[in-house]
Amino acid sequence: MKIQMFTLAVIFGLMLAEWRVSDRHEARLTELGATDPPEPQYSLMAAAYPLAFLLMGVEALWRHAGIGGAFVSGVLLFIAAKALKYWAIGSLGERWTFRVRVLRGAPLVTNGPYQYVAHPNYIAVAGELVAASMMMGAFIAGPVMTGVFCVLMWRRIQFEERALAAQ
Repeated sequence: MKIQMFTLAVIFGLMLAEWRVSDRHEARLTELGATDPPEPQYSLMAAAYPLAFLLMGVEALWRHAGIGGAFVSGVLLFIAAKALKYWAIGSLGERWTFRVRVLRGAPLVTNGPYQYVAHPNYIAVAGELVAASMMMGAFIAGPVMTGVFCVLMWRRIQFEERALAAQ
């Protein structure tokens, strides 16, 4: 049980660190003249992402989750998902933010994981959610919130591709 709460604290700590990076990048993109197209699902995503992990933590408390094979597998998947996410962030550099920002005239990034898939960051986020579900033993909240967030990401990908194509 304590390990799940420690795991949740690590997840939220990483989330805070990523928010700070995104905030710095947003400021820089604003200086460079990037636009911020109105995104209808951003507020939902901003709320649903931390809420998903929080609900998984609540389920871990409710289930009195322990450490087993699912926890260990979840840790390994979480590490892999974070590695993919940080590779994507490193490849995008200052262009990575939580929001969709459009920098006119900037070419699409095609190096790093982007040479293999169009949206590696979103694949990584789905991996984080599945991994957290496994680590928390959240076999109700995990799949439900992963499904909800994947629908939001699908809508986000469509919005992002339209915004980038319009530049």
